[in-house]
Amino acid sequence: MGASDEGGRATGDRRRRTVLLVLLGVLVLAVLGISAFLSSLVPAERPTPIADVSSERLLAQGPVVGFAAEADTHAWLGLPYAQPPVGALRWRAPQPPETWVETRDALDFGRPCVQPGSPIAGVPAEDDDGLAGEEDCLYLNVWSPRFEPEEVPAGGERLPVMVWIHGGGNTRGWPGSAMYDGARLAGSQGVVVVSVAYRLGPFGWFSHPALRAEADDALEASGNFGLLDQLAALRWVGDHIEEFGGDPDNVTIFGESAGGTNVFALMLAPAARGLFHRALPQSGSTRAYSRAEAEHPADHADAPGHPSSSAEVIVRLLVEAGVVPDAAAARSYAADLPPADLLALLRAREPREVMLAYRDGEGRLRLEMPKPIRDGAFLPEEDWLRALEAGRFHRVPVLAGATRDEWKLFLALDPEHVRRRFGLFFRIRDPEDFERRARLLSDRRIVQGVHDPFAAMARAGHTALYAYRFDYDDLPPILGLDPQRLLGAAHGFELPVLFGTWDLGDTLLSRALYRDSNREGREALSAQMMSYWAAFARDGVPGRGIANGLPEWQAFGAPEEGGAPQWLLLDDAVSGGPRMAASRLDREAVLARLVEDAGVDRATRCALYRRVFGEIPGWGSEAEYAALPPDGCAGEPPLR
Repeated sequence: MGASDEGGRATGDRRRRTVLLVLLGVLVLAVLGISAFLSSLVPAERPTPIADVSSERLLAQGPVVGFAAEADTHAWLGLPYAQPPVGALRWRAPQPPETWVETRDALDFGRPCVQPGSPIAGVPAEDDDGLAGEEDCLYLNVWSPRFEPEEVPAGGERLPVMVWIHGGGNTRGWPGSAMYDGARLAGSQGVVVVSVAYRLGPFGWFSHPALRAEADDALEASGNFGLLDQLAALRWVGDHIEEFGGDPDNVTIFGESAGGTNVFALMLAPAARGLFHRALPQSGSTRAYSRAEAEHPADHADAPGHPSSSAEVIVRLLVEAGVVPDAAAARSYAADLPPADLLALLRAREPREVMLAYRDGEGRLRLEMPKPIRDGAFLPEEDWLRALEAGRFHRVPVLAGATRDEWKLFLALDPEHVRRRFGLFFRIRDPEDFERRARLLSDRRIVQGVHDPFAAMARAGHTALYAYRFDYDDLPPILGLDPQRLLGAAHGFELPVLFGTWDLGDTLLSRALYRDSNREGREALSAQMMSYWAAFARDGVPGRGIANGLPEWQAFGAPEEGGAPQWLLLDDAVSGGPRMAASRLDREAVLARLVEDAGVDRATRCALYRRVFGEIPGWGSEAEYAALPPDGCAGEPPLR
C-alpha cells in the first residue's frame, strides 16, 4: 500500500471520528435541551401554608386551625383519626386518637404509610431499598367551602360529604399526592371532601392464627387492617364532620383502582352499615382472597396458600433475621413457638425487614400478598359476586365506572411490549399486538369492575345503579410520541379531570400532556364530571348534574330485561361530550372478540386466552380452553 493510500485512509478515519464526535455532541445537546425544557415545566415547591384564624374549628378531640386553599376553600391537613399503629399496635385494630388542648395546626399532610417509593404515587423512595413512609400514618384531610366560624352550615344546610379512598394496589399511594387535592371539587360543587390514609401492604393485610388468638373481636381477627382503618376514618367523619359544615347523614365513599375495590368491600362489610349512604367505585374490582390463601403454606395439600401468605412470609423473616438457618428449620420453629412469642418476634422486626420479606427470587420487591381477605366476619367468606347477587350488601345508590383503555398504562410500563430509551423515548414493539391486548385486558377490567357487580346487584333487585366509561384521550404528542396510541384513556387518567388538578403523579408527564392546546376541552369535561359526582353525592342520582344542565344520566338497568345496559360516556365536546350509550360488554363479549379476531394465529389465540381468562378465578375453564374456536388449544401450554 502506498503512502498516498495510507494518507487517504488516515484522513478518512479523522473525518469519521469528527462526524461521530459531532453526532455525539448533537445527541448530548439534544438530551440536555430536552431535560432543560422538561425541567422548566416543574412547578415550584408548595409553600408552607399560613394558618387562617377563620378556619379554627373546635372538635371533640381539640381545637384545630387550617388554611385558606384554592377555589375559595379551607383545608385542614394531617388530622389524626387513630393512634399510631406502632409497636404493640402493629396488626391490631385502629385505636381512638389522643385528644389535645392547645390549638393544633392542621397545615400539612401526615407522612405516607410504609410502601415502595413511586413518583407516580407521589411518594419518592427514601432509602437504598427503595422504600418510603412510616407506620405512624393514620391521618385524614378535609376541604370545605370557606366559611367564617359563625357561618358554618348546620341542620338542613349541611353539605354532602365525599370521602376519598386512594388507589395503588393497596400497597402504594398517599392522599397527600397533588393529584388528590380536594379543593376544586369542594369549592366548585359545595361539598366537603375528606381524603384518608390507611395501612398498606403487609401492614394493612396480614392474617395469621396467632393474631386471631390475641384479637379483641372477629373484626380485628379478620386481618383486613387497612379496611379497619377506613372504617375508623368513617366513624371519625360521623363524629366530627359537622364542625366543618358536612352532613354525617349524607356521606359518599369514592375511590379508584384499589380504592374502588375497597369501596366494594365496605359495601359488603356489615360493620360499615350506616357509615356511608352512597358508593362510587372507580376502576375497582370484586377480587378477594380466602383465609386459606392468606395463611396456608404454598404447598398445603388441601388448600394451598398464596406464595406470599403469612406462613411463607414468616419463614422468610425468620431466616433473614438469622433466627434459623433455613426454611425447613423456620417452619418447625414457627410451629413450636407460642403465639405470643411469635408475635413479639414479628413486631420486633423493623418495617424495612417486613417489606423486604416480599422480594421475589430475583430480589425484586413484589407486594402481591392476599388482599382483601374473605374472613367471614368483616367480609363475606363467599365470592363477592355471589354475595351481591344474594343481596348481602348495603343497598345504597351506586355509581361505578372505568376508563376505556384501562390496561394501556400497564402495557406501556412493560418492557416486553414497549421499549424505553434514555428514560424519555417510548416505542411500541408490535402496535397490532399492543392494541389487541389493550382492548381485551381493558374490557376484562371493565367487566370485572362495573358490568358483573352491577348485573349481580340488579339481579338482587337493586336499581339505583349508574355506570360510566371515561373516554377522554385528547393528549398532545410528546417528542414524537403519540400518547393517544400508547396511553389513550388509561387507568387513573380520569383522576386529574375529576379533581381538576391536572396532575398524574409525575410532574413532567402531567405538564407535557395537559397544555394550552387541550385546556378548553379538558376543563369543560372536568366541570361536568365534578357536577355529576356532586349531584350523586347530594341526591344519590347523578341526573343532569348539580346545576341541572347536563345530559341526563340514566340508570344502568338489568341485563336480563332485554336491551343493552346504559352507560354514560365521558368525553370532551370534540368527541361528542358526555352522552348515554348502550353496551352489552360482558365476559362473553370479551371471549367473542378474541375468537373472532381473524388476525390471530392459533398459538397466539391460546396464549391470549391464558392471559385474559386463565388468570381470573371463574373466567377461564380447561374445557373451554381445549375447545376454543376455531381449532382448540390441545397441545398448547396448560391453562394454569
